[in-house]
Amino acid sequence: MIKQDLLLRSVIPAPVLAAGVVAGGAGPLAWATGVVYGLALVLLTEWGLRRSGRGAFGPADWITFARAILVGCAAALIAEGDFSLGWLVGLVGVALLLDGLDGQVARRTGTASEFGARFDMEVDAFLILLLCIQVSRTLGLWVLAIGLMRYVFVAASWTMPWLTAPLYPSMARKTVAAVQGVVLVVAVSGLLPVSLAFAAVALALTSLTWSFGRDVGWLARHRVAPARIITLPRASLRRPLGYGHNQAA
Repeated sequence: MIKQDLLLRSVIPAPVLAAGVVAGGAGPLAWATGVVYGLALVLLTEWGLRRSGRGAFGPADWITFARAILVGCAAALIAEGDFSLGWLVGLVGVALLLDGLDGQVARRTGTASEFGARFDMEVDAFLILLLCIQVSRTLGLWVLAIGLMRYVFVAASWTMPWLTAPLYPSMARKTVAAVQGVVLVVAVSGLLPVSLAFAAVALALTSLTWSFGRDVGWLARHRVAPARIITLPRASLRRPLGYGHNQAA
């Protein structure tokens, strides 16, 4: 069963990513991105499973895996830079629509796990970063702050472990997370004039900065020693678009 699972995870991404590359014009950067992404996806998921003590995907993990493949196709398109916006918006739209479905499946099948929650979170975070890269080509490099903020937070937690402590439930945090994806997709689509897209993305960045700042301040006031930090079950970790600050976001 475990070998079959690994075989499927190794084989399934190839044709889908290849289709995404061809749709993007089949340029060298697109091919290189597709190959590197596909290998990284297989290797990192295998590493994550082994680290968590699991040997195979659960039903919800396969949904997240499908989303990750779509994100890889989007990465190939963006890397090449010469593509139809319709393809990118379509890929991203499906990936975002599927977000949250994996959480529901995990809860209903009783297969929630720390690995699944982290996998979902990383896929969402990388998708946001990709959208920021595309939008930055029109609005400027400052847009990358949205996609990089979560990675800066993670890097900071390496020296300040108290940042990894679970956060309190917050509808404001979930709303801000959802806004990032929606605003970036609209900005990528080109439906808005540049001035309005600029204002919308700037507002999204402002709200995200406020959300991060508020939660970092709360974590600083309620510091928890590393030995006391616990991991929440996957069902507790789900949130719209999955773009949180840490595992409890």
